Amino acid sequence: MSRTEEFFNHIKEGNTFKGDFITLGSAMLDGETIKEAFVKVPLKTMNRHGLIAGATGTGKTKTLQVLAENLSEKGIPVLLMDIKGDLSGLAKPSPGHPKIDERHEKIGLPFEAKDFPIELMSLSEEDGVRLRATVSEFGPVLLSRILDLSQAQSGVVAVVFKYCDDNKLPLLDLKDFKKVLQYATKHGKGEFEEAYGRISTASTGAILRKIVELEQQGADLFFGEKSFDVEDLLRTTRDGRGYINIIRLTDIQDRPKLFSTFMLSLLAEIYETFPEQGDSGRPELIMFIDEAHLIFREASKALLNQIESIVKLIRSKGVGLYFVTQNPTDVPEAVLSQLGLKVQHALRAFTAKDRKAIKLTAQNYPDTEYYDTAEILTSLGIGEALVSALDEKGRPTPLAATMMRAPMSRMDVLTKQELNALYDDSKLVMKYNEDIDRESAYEKLNEKIKKAEALKIKEDARLEKRKTKSRTTSRRSTRQNPIVKVLTSATFIRAVFGILKKAMK
Repeated sequence: MSRTEEFFNHIKEGNTFKGDFITLGSAMLDGETIKEAFVKVPLKTMNRHGLIAGATGTGKTKTLQVLAENLSEKGIPVLLMDIKGDLSGLAKPSPGHPKIDERHEKIGLPFEAKDFPIELMSLSEEDGVRLRATVSEFGPVLLSRILDLSQAQSGVVAVVFKYCDDNKLPLLDLKDFKKVLQYATKHGKGEFEEAYGRISTASTGAILRKIVELEQQGADLFFGEKSFDVEDLLRTTRDGRGYINIIRLTDIQDRPKLFSTFMLSLLAEIYETFPEQGDSGRPELIMFIDEAHLIFREASKALLNQIESIVKLIRSKGVGLYFVTQNPTDVPEAVLSQLGLKVQHALRAFTAKDRKAIKLTAQNYPDTEYYDTAEILTSLGIGEALVSALDEKGRPTPLAATMMRAPMSRMDVLTKQELNALYDDSKLVMKYNEDIDRESAYEKLNEKIKKAEALKIKEDARLEKRKTKSRTTSRRSTRQNPIVKVLTSATFIRAVFGILKKAMK
C-alpha cells in the first residue's frame, strides 16, 4: 500500500460518523489534494466550540461562510458577528467561477450555488434589527464586571438595584441608572442612608465616570427598549433551514468596550434562557465571533473570568462559540483549551515573534506522522487549512491539511438596493425598531424631586409668612400711642404718686 493510499484510509477511518456531519473539503498530502478524502465535522460535537485562525487574506471569512451555509442547510440557526461587513452576500447565490469548479473537482464534491435565509441586525444606528437590552436585565453583578468596578463600587451598584426593586423604579437605560446614582447622594441622601446605609460620593462619582466612558463608545444606543428576545435567534424557514443572523458591526471596530459588553450580555441571556439540551446529537445555535481579539483586548480580569465561565457552561445549552481571529494567541489560554474544532489557515513568519507564535500554535494540534505541523502552517495556500475536530466520542479526528470547499453563496456584499429589500421583508425589523421611552427611574425620580422641591417651596413660604407675622406683631408692641407713652413714662408716674401723697395729707 502506498503512502497516499495509507493516508487516504487514515483520513476516511477518522472521519466516519454515525450521525449527521458537515464536509469541509478534502485532505492534502505533500501539496496534493486527495480526492474524496473528505474532512468532516460531526454535528454532535459542534457545541464544543471552535477556532478559525490565520493571517489576513488566507480564507478565514470563506471558511466561516461555508460553515454557516452548511449549518443552515442542516436546520441549525447561526449568529455571525460581521466586523468587516462582507458577509451579507450569504443572501444571494454564488455567480460561480471556473476556479470554483476546478477546486471542487479536486475535492470530489459537486458545487451548487444557493442563497440562504438571513436576518441583518445592528447594535448602532445602522440599518437592521436593533439589538437592545435593559440595565435591569444585566443585573448588578454583570454590570459591575463590565464597568470594571471595585468591590466597594460594586456594592453601591447592588444597593442601587435593590432600591429600584423596592421602589418599583424600572432601570431601562443608562440615564435611569445615572439618575439613581445622583439621587442617592443628593436629593435622596437621607432616604438612602436610613434604609441602606451611607453612599459615598467618591464611589458614585467613579461609577458615573465609567458609565460616561461606556456611553462614549455608543452604549446609550444599546441599553433600552425594546429588549431583544434571544429566542428570535432560533428561527427556521418553512423548508427547515436555519436563519443566518448577521450582526453588522462595521462601525464599532474602534469601540471594543461596547462589543464585549454586548457579547457578554448576549451569552448570559442565552445561558439563562435556553433549556439544558442534553445529548441531542445536534447544536441549538452556533455563534461565530469575527475579529475575536476585540472581545479580549481591553477586557478586565473580572470580565475575562466571566467570559471563560460562560464558554465552559454554555455548551450544555447546545450553543457552540466559534472565534475567528488572525492568531490563536489572541484568545486566552483558558478559552482556547475549551475549543473542539480548530481550522488553522496559513500563518506568516516575518519576525522572530511570528516564528515563536507558529511553534506555539503547532503544539495545539495532535501529533501526526504525515506532517511537520509547524512547517505546513507557513506553506498553506489561500483556501487551505489545517483541520482538527472532535469525533462523536469527543476524540480528536486525524489532523489534515485540507483544501476547503467554496461557499455556495455570493462572496461579496449586497448592493444598497438588495439590502433595502431585506429590511423591507424583515418581520423582526417591524418588531424591534420602534423607539420606546416609557416612564422609568429617570422620569419617576425627576417627578419625585419636583414634588419635593415644590413642597419645600411651600413649606419655606409658610415659615417665612409665620416669621413675617411674628416680626409685625413685635413691631406693633413696641410702637406705642404718644398719649400712652406719656402716661407710662417714669416722670408721669412720679408726678401722679406725688399728687396722691399730697391729697392723703
